[in-house]
Amino acid sequence: MRTVILFAVIFNNKPEIFCDLGHLEVSFSNILKGIGDLGFFMKMAKGQTSINIHEQELVLLPAGAVYFPAWNSLLVADLHLGKAAHFRKNGIPVPPQADEANWFQLASVLDNHPGADLIFLGDLFHSDYNTDWDNMAELKGHYRDHRFILVRGNHDILDGEHYGETGIEVCETMDLGPFLLTHHPLEEVPSGKYNLAGHIHPGVRLKGRGRQRIAVPCFYFDVKNGILPAFGAFKGKHLLEPGKGSRVFVITGDAVIDASANF
Repeated sequence: MRTVILFAVIFNNKPEIFCDLGHLEVSFSNILKGIGDLGFFMKMAKGQTSINIHEQELVLLPAGAVYFPAWNSLLVADLHLGKAAHFRKNGIPVPPQADEANWFQLASVLDNHPGADLIFLGDLFHSDYNTDWDNMAELKGHYRDHRFILVRGNHDILDGEHYGETGIEVCETMDLGPFLLTHHPLEEVPSGKYNLAGHIHPGVRLKGRGRQRIAVPCFYFDVKNGILPAFGAFKGKHLLEPGKGSRVFVITGDAVIDASANF
């Protein structure tokens, strides 16, 4: 039986929660094989919710992804894979489990949506090449029936040959029905389109009774733009002040909750 231990790392003066697989030394191949029996991240579908934009259903998943049933497509933003390894290379002590948790989470989302296209809204990899890119190649090989498409972001600085060899398609923008997919949110959105983007790492601060406050990641939608949360752990959050009429869906554990009435 595998033991899952949660631990915290302080990032930007806030705790980020990661997963330690019982201090087991396992290869990424074994991580992929263990997805089904671990069961920890396989509960991601619990507590999902939906929003309709331009008469299209978008399913908001607790993992921080968006699923489009009409196109069998998944959107994720700002994975920053290899970030922990990049920090360690530069002398900043970050445990390797910070990345392991993200791999489990991404594999779980794919397992729950067979054959779906996986579209990354930029910042797939954090910086220069490191061995985590080999894990991405192995992940793509494991999910050969899924297309992987990258809408390039400002952190995506790897040579094009890495993407090609891994089987990841790359573009600057992408049309998906009425949606225009980009990394940076657009200030001017073409007529008839709705922009979905990442980059911001959106979050909001919820207020409880007394002086209780908690900052949580969120999906944010206004009249012309929707912004996805950064996918996975160790990403930080940019706290938004939602305007009147905007829709805010917060991620709290294994649920996505419409918190629009709180703003």
